[in-house]
Amino acid sequence: MTDKKYVIAMDQGTTSSRAVLFDRSGSIVSMVQKEFRQIYPKPGWVEHDPMEIWSTQMGVTMEAMQRIDARADEIAAIGITNQRETTVVWDAVTGRPVYNAIVWQCRRTSGIIDKMKADGWEETVREKTGLLPDAYFSASKLGWILDNVPEAAELAKAGRLRFGTVDSWLLWNLTDGRVHATDRTNASRTMLFDIRKLCWDDDLLGYFRIPKSVLPEVRPSSGIYGYTDRFGGGIPVCGVAGDQQAALFGQCGFGPGDAKNTYGTGGFMLMNTGGDAVRSKNGLLTTVAASADETVNYALEGSVFVAGAAIQWLRDEMRMLRTSSQSEEYCRAVPDSNGVYVVPAFSGLGAPYWQQYARGTIVGLTRGVSKEHFVRATVESLAYQTNDLITAMKEDAGIEINSLRVDGGASANDFLMQFQSDISGISIQRPSCVETTALGAAYLAGLAVGYWADKDEIKRNWRREREFLPQADEKTREKLLKGWRRAVKCAEFWAKEENDGESE
Repeated sequence: MTDKKYVIAMDQGTTSSRAVLFDRSGSIVSMVQKEFRQIYPKPGWVEHDPMEIWSTQMGVTMEAMQRIDARADEIAAIGITNQRETTVVWDAVTGRPVYNAIVWQCRRTSGIIDKMKADGWEETVREKTGLLPDAYFSASKLGWILDNVPEAAELAKAGRLRFGTVDSWLLWNLTDGRVHATDRTNASRTMLFDIRKLCWDDDLLGYFRIPKSVLPEVRPSSGIYGYTDRFGGGIPVCGVAGDQQAALFGQCGFGPGDAKNTYGTGGFMLMNTGGDAVRSKNGLLTTVAASADETVNYALEGSVFVAGAAIQWLRDEMRMLRTSSQSEEYCRAVPDSNGVYVVPAFSGLGAPYWQQYARGTIVGLTRGVSKEHFVRATVESLAYQTNDLITAMKEDAGIEINSLRVDGGASANDFLMQFQSDISGISIQRPSCVETTALGAAYLAGLAVGYWADKDEIKRNWRREREFLPQADEKTREKLLKGWRRAVKCAEFWAKEENDGESE
């Protein structure tokens, strides 16, 4: 066991970069977060500046260390967890990006995916990658950059181009270009990785005309990737996992049937299925789960594209809220949503619908609807979308879900957690540390260097802060769910009409 004091988790998310220092009990001893720009060049396009991602991540990490006067020789390890699918492409010689990062929410490649489906690739993609063809994943984003950025194609021919999800970009910079790698969880979200053979797939690379030379090496989630001298001494970087798989690990979801839901920018529910890569019949994805050793575990995943981002929308674009946390106050100010449903399909509908042309829809408006009703309907949409995932997951896995562990920023909203319990009819368990994404990255890193002895020690760290139990009766629950299903149909109808119009 190491005598060092802390493990650092770099938690690079969709709207902010965060650094968290954990001690051996899994408690947060220092945390700093900084938001960065969201870039919208065209409707449906979303980009980030990779240099801003890197600079904010470095800045918050240094500040988190400084706040408690932590020295490099007191840090046992660094773990990285990241927004998945977001695509960064850079020049290996200069280290500069050739284009902005194309974010997972971006829909610019929807037409490429439509063509892929028309070309008959859907079954191949499902069988090899566990995914459904969608613009959400990295493959079409990387293909778009190679086809539309002249510099990218030239650098690829010269062998100088590098592709990575955000973890690879951070790892490259932390190690001064010595390490170009990713982990299995991030690789499994690119739509280029065979999750059973655990390798990049030549057929899919060929379809998108992607040269193998641009791809990172794929490694297990826990293990020493390299060392960084960026913080005043050599610190091992030894845990990497996509944010949702990291959260499942941080929630101690180590065994088959363990499930968690993260209420972040998007909403993501994962259930560990052990060594069995379960194929979904309900629009869920099969993905690689993070594990502490060479063992490969799989998970079923349902993705809601817009969760906490809907509350940010109320705050920033609609200017209905001063702070995101104020949403709970508005929700409690009225007894219900007054018949209003908000379907926040700003970038399409994810699981179990997978309708990429759907757009945000508001139904049930009457003259008596107030701002409070509108805010409540938006917050309730997070619970309805999560319930859709719970229903699909139970059917696919054949396992009853009686309780759900929750995390992410919006899980701090007691109104939302109670409504989730009511609408789903299950126990909602919120841990004392809701930063489970960062915690999972820290655990994966700490286990690699012996900071924590094993998973049993980690399990002893998990503590429940509050449990929410169902209070609504079955009749009320079914009436609310029926209204939600009708609202989703309206969003799907809009998508059908829009898609038909585009194809004419």
